[in-house]
Amino acid sequence: MPVPAPDPVAVRTASREEVERLGLAQPPDNFPLVWDEGDHVELRPTIDLERRACILHVILERTFGMPSDAAETWLDRNDLTPDVTEPEWVWITEELGDRRSFALHLEALAGLSWVLGLVKVLDPLTPPQSLVTLYPDLVADESFGDWQARTLSAPRDPTIVAAALDLHYCLDYAFLKIEDGQFPGLLDANAIGQRRWALEWSCVFTGPNHEPPVGWEEVDLST
Repeated sequence: MPVPAPDPVAVRTASREEVERLGLAQPPDNFPLVWDEGDHVELRPTIDLERRACILHVILERTFGMPSDAAETWLDRNDLTPDVTEPEWVWITEELGDRRSFALHLEALAGLSWVLGLVKVLDPLTPPQSLVTLYPDLVADESFGDWQARTLSAPRDPTIVAAALDLHYCLDYAFLKIEDGQFPGLLDANAIGQRRWALEWSCVFTGPNHEPPVGWEEVDLST
């Protein structure tokens, strides 16, 4: 259910303070807000968040050696194939695409894991630890349903996720401004961009300036 989005100016102030704490470049004064005063926000349905996270989990396993037929069979058996995007399906079935770009989805999965309440902190300096243990045991052919039963996702308050999105919007700008490779922690600009991707997709804003929610591949990270 949509709830009033938090004060965008107050959230942006907090985001700027965090960027400053990390010693990064501040976005310009005219850097767009993610939402406007009076807008509402909600998360995508939990089942959609879980399905997308498990698909990314399979893509990562495929990237690191899972056989294509095993990946395809697991997705089909668990009725997740309809949510797999065309580029993802080509990678899973034919291994066509940029391996590194699919491997980077680890950080998108970290973002979704945080939204689902499966990890406690989304640290802009540190990569996630042992995400694979949070998702279906593909070697043991654990089903999606069995995974849901043992995991019991507890999605975060959408206003908290919106604030995290605004922070990652600002961090995305700041990390891209780093030209010497001296990032403040273990994450680079690609990792921050992947986390922003997950947060952008997870949040659904309603208001005069928002379009209906888009598909995973249609998330706009150009700004």
